[in-house]
Amino acid sequence: MSPPVVRFAPSPTGYLHVGNARIALANFLFARRHGGRFLLRLDDTDTARGKPEFADAIAQDLGWLGLAWDDSFHQSARLDRYAAAAERLKRAGRLYPCFESEEELRAKREQRLRRHQPPVYDRAMLKLTPAQRAAAEANGKRPYWRFLLSNATVEWTDLVLGPRAVKLPAVSDPVLIRADGTPLYTFTSVVDDIDTGITHVIRGEDHVTNTGIQRDIFAALGADPAAIGFAHLPLLTDSDGGKLSKRLDSLTLRSLRADGVEPQAITSYLARLGTSADPEPLDLAALAASFDLGAFSHSAARFDARQMLALNRRVLHAAPFAAMAERLPPGATEAFWHAVRGNLDLLNEARGWWDVAAGAITPPVIEGERDYLRAARDLLPPEPWDGEVWQAWTTALKSATGRKGRALFLPLRLALTGEEHGPELRELLPLIGRDRAARRLEIAAA
Repeated sequence: MSPPVVRFAPSPTGYLHVGNARIALANFLFARRHGGRFLLRLDDTDTARGKPEFADAIAQDLGWLGLAWDDSFHQSARLDRYAAAAERLKRAGRLYPCFESEEELRAKREQRLRRHQPPVYDRAMLKLTPAQRAAAEANGKRPYWRFLLSNATVEWTDLVLGPRAVKLPAVSDPVLIRADGTPLYTFTSVVDDIDTGITHVIRGEDHVTNTGIQRDIFAALGADPAAIGFAHLPLLTDSDGGKLSKRLDSLTLRSLRADGVEPQAITSYLARLGTSADPEPLDLAALAASFDLGAFSHSAARFDARQMLALNRRVLHAAPFAAMAERLPPGATEAFWHAVRGNLDLLNEARGWWDVAAGAITPPVIEGERDYLRAARDLLPPEPWDGEVWQAWTTALKSATGRKGRALFLPLRLALTGEEHGPELRELLPLIGRDRAARRLEIAAA
């Protein structure tokens, strides 16, 4: 296969969520797997909803994931190109003016439904005479423009879903140009894909009907739709099989990043979500080497945040101190990181353990353990402490009190950390130090 050219084309109307990220990642990995190019296109012709700050956020979030693009552009900079393509379709009789209002169109749809007919646009405006059009414009109406679809069934072999067909007579002629002259995505996307030499379009399954329409527009503009491969990934559901869309606001890359989820956990999970391969923490190069569109199931994929967090734990547990140092609390050492990383689900949890290791926490009073905890305080070895101090201390305590197992260790953990579970105290105790340990044992024994 010759090197492919693919694109990720978000609209800057909000923050990227995991559904967007999955599509961006699929395009990126496909391009890298086959030595191709990955383009970022900002579909920003909708000036009413699009905002520059969202465009900036999209670029930042993709960069955070590591999805470097080879080129980028904004559709708002190409309005003259869309206007030229629209004129070409008008001259060919494939783009025709319409004047019906939303109320008129709604009434037509309702009437067709009452007659048990599909609610497809009736093409009434094709019968408009030049005089009628002139009269409408003289009355202050401005036309919007519909594309005259072919009377055909568009067929292709989808790279994910297999054979697919869209019966164009069952689809309403799409509006390509609004009354204010703004071009719509269905149209601008085709023009851009032709001009930038896109070889593969990888997007969500909700675009299957759009693909049938757009292949017709490709042909009307003189391009060969068969020269482009289409791949539609089934949409994501939640862990119960319901629509994920209701939860996407809480699954933006911004929110996941703020929660402490690592980018590698997200990309490793999304790259194999919907395939039979088990996700494992891999870098982008390794993910690209094994990426295969044909491996995706035809069924919807279930997004399970618990699985992603399990991957996040694995990423953190293997992360070297150098990779995390700048994101840890000020003063945190390599010894601290090695002590706590195996107990972190999210990186921001390190803040609490730094308070335990180097801060001033107040442990709970442990009922019924006063004598034991004071004995533990009195038997604390003198400093300096190293990795053997925990073993020496607890051995002395066991000999002095006769305790063992949970009765020996749990009161110490609660007094020293305020938690029943956590990092190995063998590694944590030298970081806490003798003075802090003695104070906490005294408080817990009160």
